[in-house]
Amino acid sequence: MSESINIKTISDEELVSKIVATNNTHLFAVLYDRYISVVYNKCYGFAKNKEEAQDLTHDVFVRLFVKLRTFKGKSKFSTWLYSFTYNFCVNYVQRDSYKKKEKKTVVTDQIKDDEEFEEIDDAALFELKSDKLAKALSIIEPNDKMILLMKYQDELSIKDISDVLEIGESAVKMRLKRAKEKVVNVYNEL
Repeated sequence: MSESINIKTISDEELVSKIVATNNTHLFAVLYDRYISVVYNKCYGFAKNKEEAQDLTHDVFVRLFVKLRTFKGKSKFSTWLYSFTYNFCVNYVQRDSYKKKEKKTVVTDQIKDDEEFEEIDDAALFELKSDKLAKALSIIEPNDKMILLMKYQDELSIKDISDVLEIGESAVKMRLKRAKEKVVNVYNEL
């Protein structure tokens, strides 16, 4: 009984090693509870609707249970999970990119038709700009979108991004520069 009381206070890394050693689903539930909202928010950034984000979150945790033994403890578990979730979402977006682009094109055409007939106030204009940015982000490569979201949505430092992606800080800066250029170019072409 004392172990179940301490389970709530042990570190993520200790919890992961216990899960790997025992395949205990009750211990995994503790890890799940600790990180469900973080994983959901990352998935929502890629999915942009609640149902799809919930499905992605579920899939991440199913895959996580299987892949947990690949965590080697070289970084904090939260950093590793962050990377794991982003990679899963990037792969998902790449698999379903054709379907998503087709769906967004229909929505964009409808917005363009509506623009011709309605007067646009400042709030609506701001929303259209963010819709246009969201469309530009959906068009660029998922890896470019990922690094931009890490930096500007999740507000990770260059060092943190370097740790998550397991690349050097100068490589992070170069990828960010290229991704910004790509999204601005796509945005300007819309």
